[in-house]
Amino acid sequence: MKLRSFGRSGLQVSPLCFGGNVFGWTADEATSSALLDRFVEAGGNFIDSANVYSRWVPGHQGGESESVIGRWLKQRGGRDRVVIATKVGLDMPGLGAGLTPAQIERSVEDSLRRLQTDHIDLYYAHSDDANTPLRDTLEVFDRLVKSGKVRAIAASNYSAQRLEEALAVSEREGFARYEGLQPRYNLFDRQPFESELAPMCQRHGLGVAVYYALASGFLSGKYRRPEDIEGRARAAALKQYANERGWRIVAALHAVATRLSSTPATVAVAWLMAQPTVTAAIASATSIEQLDALLKATALTLDAASLAELDAASVQ
Repeated sequence: MKLRSFGRSGLQVSPLCFGGNVFGWTADEATSSALLDRFVEAGGNFIDSANVYSRWVPGHQGGESESVIGRWLKQRGGRDRVVIATKVGLDMPGLGAGLTPAQIERSVEDSLRRLQTDHIDLYYAHSDDANTPLRDTLEVFDRLVKSGKVRAIAASNYSAQRLEEALAVSEREGFARYEGLQPRYNLFDRQPFESELAPMCQRHGLGVAVYYALASGFLSGKYRRPEDIEGRARAAALKQYANERGWRIVAALHAVATRLSSTPATVAVAWLMAQPTVTAAIASATSIEQLDALLKATALTLDAASLAELDAASVQ
């Protein structure tokens, strides 16, 4: 698997980023470890987590995903073989939500302890904090980079305007800058990334790791008609995609997959990897079979006709 440069951060990452939101949740510890082993064996090195994963599960407090990754790292070794990304900023017990210096300083120590490592490769601001001056947030991130606790910083869920403002603050103050962005982007959710964020990321040389690669599973190939969604655990999340355009995209994915002897999930992720401003596609798996389908996307080159068919089906 050929690695890609994540903007100007110096990090070399695999085009498939393993989404760690499932670790310790829908993938138990043994399954998570087996999936991580398989991912690394296949040449993947980019692993995405967040301090808040998986607080939404009854009985969880957040930090479960980082803890699973940390125990796996301790057991397997080879810390330098992987690029670990995690995040700060969403609501955590006893900490709240936000990007104040105090919140970041406490969160990074908690994440380092759970990950059982002395540094985080890529540390994201999980969501913009309009109540904290950008200078305050970036100043503490800069200290973390200079101390070696963090190799590079990035932003997730920022608007183009706020990201531009943050980059301007870093340049003016001489702080470490956000070296990348993690936006929502897939064949269905193409805006505002394509119109606003992608040109800006390209202009500033930022890395881009996109989430919701399979649109909550809607693009996985499991759903071909409205009846397939009814009764599903994620029905509410899936129904936002179940419209005329969504089913048109699904039909195109199946058509391209059949022609290329592939699967809709593999094709959907390969389409993301083919976009010039996308560095990596973040996707989760809870079985080796699912992971192998995602890994195949790194070796699948979509021909011009296939790209045109998918673009035509997903046009807004």
